[in-house]
This record gives sequence, structure tokens and C-alpha cells, in this order.
Amino acid sequence: MAPHTWLLYLVAVTGLALTPGPNGLLALTHGALYGRRRTLWTIGGGVLGFVLLMALSMFGIGALLQASAQALTLLKLIGGLYLIWLGIQLWRTPAMRLGTLERSAPKAAGSLFRQGLFSALSNPKVILFFGAFLPQFLDPQAPLLPQFLVMAATFAAVEGLVEILLASLANRVRPWLERSGKGFNRCCGALFALMGAALPMTR
Repeated sequence: MAPHTWLLYLVAVTGLALTPGPNGLLALTHGALYGRRRTLWTIGGGVLGFVLLMALSMFGIGALLQASAQALTLLKLIGGLYLIWLGIQLWRTPAMRLGTLERSAPKAAGSLFRQGLFSALSNPKVILFFGAFLPQFLDPQAPLLPQFLVMAATFAAVEGLVEILLASLANRVRPWLERSGKGFNRCCGALFALMGAALPMTR
């Protein structure tokens, strides 16, 4: 992956990780309920689930590229439209409401890990998103596996760090999201729509 492409990918992944989603919400909730250290198991499970879905999506894309040299251009256009649609949906999403959370008795590490893993794997929108998102950064002339390893490692690091931050600051971030979440959602929605319009034109 070329350095400038990786930097674009890093910026896009950071925006994605900051966007409210089921696993971010789970990390926030578990951080408030069980503390940051226990929530690392939840986060680890979620990141593993995302990487598995990324692999499924990316190697499916790779098989399609082998069948058709024009497939990447088409995937970029369709993916761009999907990102714009996601941006519009996120723009219209109301602020999250978590209610009052009180500390609970610690859960087993395996239980927390499974919750994070299944939260990621059970969301069919994630694989659709990766199918739209990843082709924007693929080089069809380069081997797929090294690109996957770089993209997966970058995504795992950024997503994990953001969720750790959410878990660490759960009791501070939660009231802010409830108070200012609508504006935050609109900023993220605008970012997605902008990516959807701009990324298909990159080479």
C-alpha cells in the first residue's frame, strides 16, 4: 500500500472508529459498568470480529477482481453511493440515550469477550460497509494479502484505541453524547457523505 493511500485510509478509519456504533456503545456501557480493565476483553472480542468480517469482505472482493478487471471501478462507485446513504442516515440519527448506569459485579472475561465478538459478527451492516469501504483503497495490481494485513492491523489499532478511550472516560463521555450527540452524529454523517463523494475519484 502506497504511503499516501495508507494516510487516507488512516484518516477514514479514524472517522469510522469515532462514529457511534454498537461496539462503541458496548465499550462505553461496559466501561461504566465494569471499569476499563475488564472492558478490554469486550474490546478485544469486538476487534477480532471486525477483522474476521474484514477478511471475509476483502477476499470476496479479491475473488471478484480476478473474475473482472472492471469490478474495482464498479465497486468504488457503488461503495461511494452506499457511504453517502450511510452519511444521510447518520445525519438523521438522534443522540443516544443510555439512561442511568450503576457499577455491576464483574463478569467473567470470556463472557465479556464473547459479547464484543458477537456484537461485531451479528451486525450484517458491517460486512456491507466493508464491501463499500475497502475497495476505495485497494490496488488491484498488488498482492491482496499484504494489503489486507496492513489495513486490518491499522483498523484494529485505531478501533481498539478509540474503544479503550471510550471505556476509560465512560462516565464523562456518556453525558456529553446524550447532550451533544445529535451535532456529533451530523458531523460524522457529513464526513461519510464527503468520503462517499470523494473516494471513488481517487486512484
